[in-house]
Amino acid sequence: MSYNYSVERHHVFTEEGQVMFLKIRDTAKRLLREAGAVRCQELLHGISGDSWRMLACIDRLVELGELHEITDPGIVAGQHRVFVDA
Repeated sequence: MSYNYSVERHHVFTEEGQVMFLKIRDTAKRLLREAGAVRCQELLHGISGDSWRMLACIDRLVELGELHEITDPGIVAGQHRVFVDA
């Protein structure tokens, strides 16, 4: 079984998911200010938890329009996805 945002999305709205989401969002904002773009693996550095739930948090940021993915997720490995400020 592989990652599927529609399956994992509901975890973002749990108490644990919101804590993870805010950590990832804050990391994204900081790294984007410093570099202008960020890879998925740097967004998740230092955050512990289920990797699919972490990816769901990133995809939620994209869904909300806070991040914009510039890579084709079908071509690059998940950890190499690149995001910029939306």
